[in-house]
Amino acid sequence: MEIGFVGLGKMGMNMVERLRRDGHKIVAFDLDAARLGEVKTFGAEGVSTLKELVAKLTPPRAVWVMVPAGEPTESTIQQLAGLMQRDDTIIDGGNTNFHDDVRRAKELQARGIHHVDAGTSGGIWGLKVGYCLMVGGEEPVFKRYEPIFKTLAPPEGYAYMGGNGAGHYVKMIHNGIEYGLMQAYAEGFECLFKSDYKLDLARIAKLWGQGSVVRSWLLELAADALSKDPGLERIKGWVADSGEGRWTVLDAIDKDVAMPVIALSLFTRFRSRVDKGADGSFAERLLAALRNEFGGHAVVENRE
Repeated sequence: MEIGFVGLGKMGMNMVERLRRDGHKIVAFDLDAARLGEVKTFGAEGVSTLKELVAKLTPPRAVWVMVPAGEPTESTIQQLAGLMQRDDTIIDGGNTNFHDDVRRAKELQARGIHHVDAGTSGGIWGLKVGYCLMVGGEEPVFKRYEPIFKTLAPPEGYAYMGGNGAGHYVKMIHNGIEYGLMQAYAEGFECLFKSDYKLDLARIAKLWGQGSVVRSWLLELAADALSKDPGLERIKGWVADSGEGRWTVLDAIDKDVAMPVIALSLFTRFRSRVDKGADGSFAERLLAALRNEFGGHAVVENRE
């Protein structure tokens, strides 16, 4: 298929490369000219403006937006809406608040343009193993672009969730659960770290990945991080959050859903940022290390 792609960051570049490997025609745009040069190396066409991107696509067009949530996504979609025509489609693959999806879908519908929200999980590993895609919007439009989703995802790794906003809503809850899982691992490994026994934490993490009831990809990433830096001494326990955990807790409040584990894991991240100069606990350092392992998220390095 043919698709435009906006945003060639840590995930976007890999997604374009994966699409090209399966023979899809890609016209890509990014504000960074160097990335446009890089994307050409695996057969995608790089352009310098959104207007040029839209002009090079054959109607009905589809453009995948993979830029940071908030104003960058808002302005990009508004610019594209002014350039696209009836029956064209904008696919938002970022971490957008589902309320914004509902609003944008209505605005685009008035122009005859389709809106698809694709919750995307996989981080910097997606090029190799694929991306889990949770897709919302009009079902006929989902089916129209299903070959794109099928290429990006591993086997059985994509699905239609429902109407506009459903994809990002499911991804939001996914990320809230992720907060709780990471916090549980972090607290458990801090106890192991402080034990009177001289424990090899990387070995334990790897061991637990072999048939244990707590095995997971996060545990595999913990083993990798601990193998490289057993005491996690090279980073500070400053743990960022990208918004989805907050939105999950707010949604739980609106629905009277008890969510103590996810709420406390979110508040732990807030606490970790109170003093940027502090090393933080081992648990907080492991949280930061895990975010770096799966998403390439920046860490605050300990340079002392």
